[in-house]
Amino acid sequence: MSRNSLARLTRQSDATATVFAALGDSTRLLLVLSLSRGNRQSIAQLTESKPLTRQAVSKHLRILESAGVVSSRREGRENLFALNPRALDELRSYVEQISDQWDASLARLKAFVEK
Repeated sequence: MSRNSLARLTRQSDATATVFAALGDSTRLLLVLSLSRGNRQSIAQLTESKPLTRQAVSKHLRILESAGVVSSRREGRENLFALNPRALDELRSYVEQISDQWDASLARLKAFVEK
């Protein structure tokens, strides 16, 4: 493997780990679920039905934004947040790749055991 390929894979793995870490909190998962409905939402909208302060929601959104899971856009006096589906698609692809590797390993094990 070339040095450039290894560096690219390392950056990709770091980015994937950052997304996993950002999604590793139940509050952030709830925010992602709220944003998955497709419309941009303000912090006030995101706190409406949750027992969280605006400051807490803001902190969690900044973590999700730094991981690339959400993006924000200033409109008037508010920041509106939206889900970045590309980050989740990349995560799904990563998990599918690992799943395929496990399936292949189990198939080899099965073939070996059945001999």
